[in-house]
Amino acid sequence: MSFLADRLDRIAPSPSLVALGRARDLIASGKDVCNLTAGEPDFSTPPHIIEAAHAAMLGGETKYTAVDGTAALKQAISDKFRRENGLAYAPNEITVGAGAKQVLFNVLTCTVNEGDEVIIPAPYWVSYPDIVRFNGGTPVFVLATPEQGYKISPVQLRQAITPRTKWLLINSPSNPTGAVYTEAELQALGRVLAEFPDVHILTDDVYEYLVFDGTRFTSFAQANPQLAHRTVTVNAVSKSFSMTGWRLGYAGGPAALIKAIGTLQSQTSGNPSSVTQAAALAALNGTRAFFGEWLQQYQARRDLVVSMLQKGKGLQCPIPQGAFFVYVSCQGLMGTTTKKGRRIESDEDLATHLLEEHLVATVHGAAYGGSPAIRLSFAAPMQVLEKACRRILLACDELAMS
Repeated sequence: MSFLADRLDRIAPSPSLVALGRARDLIASGKDVCNLTAGEPDFSTPPHIIEAAHAAMLGGETKYTAVDGTAALKQAISDKFRRENGLAYAPNEITVGAGAKQVLFNVLTCTVNEGDEVIIPAPYWVSYPDIVRFNGGTPVFVLATPEQGYKISPVQLRQAITPRTKWLLINSPSNPTGAVYTEAELQALGRVLAEFPDVHILTDDVYEYLVFDGTRFTSFAQANPQLAHRTVTVNAVSKSFSMTGWRLGYAGGPAALIKAIGTLQSQTSGNPSSVTQAAALAALNGTRAFFGEWLQQYQARRDLVVSMLQKGKGLQCPIPQGAFFVYVSCQGLMGTTTKKGRRIESDEDLATHLLEEHLVATVHGAAYGGSPAIRLSFAAPMQVLEKACRRILLACDELAMS
C-alpha cells in the first residue's frame, strides 16, 4: 500500500517555480545569473499599504477574521468591481483567499466532478491544468498560435465544447504571452457560450492594470453582461500593487458558489492573513498615483527586450500588449548544436543551455503548452534585461553557426 495518495500523481511541481529555484540556487553559489523567470513586480510595495499593515498590527488586528474575508474588504472589492469593471457583485458574492491561486483552486474544487472538462486556451499559466486534474477533471487545450495573437477564436471554442464541458478558463492579459482580448473578441466568444447554458466562465484578471500602447482592459462579464450570472471573476492585489508575498486574491461570482467556497476554505486554510487583508483594503481604497510611473517603466523594458530579441537568429518575438512577459518562439533554433556538442531538440533544452552556458534563466514553453518557445519576465531592472538579451543573442549566434 502506497503511503502517498494517488491523487498526487495527477500533478507536478510548478515548472516556473522550479526554474526560479534553480536560478536562485546558482545566484546563491555566486553565479552572475540574469533571472528572468519570476512572475512578480520588482518594485517595492507602496508605503501607504505597508503603513496600513503596520497600523493594523499595532491596533490589534491580528486575530481570526471571517473565513473568506472581512466585511470591510469585501465591500472594498465590491466597490472596485463596480467602479472599475462595471460589475455588480454584492459582498455575499465575494470571496477572499490567500492569493489568486487559492481562489482558482477553491472554485474548481467546489465545481469540478470526475470527468468534467475545462477548456484552457494554450499557452496557459502552468497551474491551470494541474488544478483541474487534481480535482478529477480533464483539461481541454485549445492552441492559439502567434499568428492569432495567442488568442483563441470563436470557431475553436465551439469545436472544443462537449456535453462534459463545465468551464472555460480565460486569462487576459495573459501569462505567459501578454495577449489581451479586446471587448469585441470577448463578445464573440460570449455569443458562442450563450448557446451552451451549462458552460461557465472563469476569468483570471490578475494583470488587469498591466496593459500597453493604449490597450483597454475589459473583463469577460463586463463585455458579456448576459453571462455575468455564470461567470466568476478572479483578481488579486499581487501584480497591481507589488504584493506577491502578501498572498491575497479575491473573486466575484454566484452567491451559492461563494458560500460553498467559504465552507471549503473553513476546512483548509481558514481566513487569509488579517494583516494582509488590512493592507489589501488600503490598496483598493487608496491612491494609485504610483502606478503610472510603474507602467511607463514596464513598457520601456518591454520595448527594450522586444527590440533586442527580434534581432536574434532563430527567434520570433511578438509584441505583448499586457502583463510583463515576452513569449519568444525559438522554432528556428530547434535541431542546432551547442559548442559542447549538445543538440537542441526542445525548448527545455534551449532553456537549460541558456541557464548553464549563458547564465540567463528563462522558462521553457512546454510548461505553458506552447512549444517551442521560452518565456522571459521583464519585471527586472533595465541593466539586467539588456545584459540578458545580449547573452541570448550571443547564444543564438553560436547555435546558428552550428
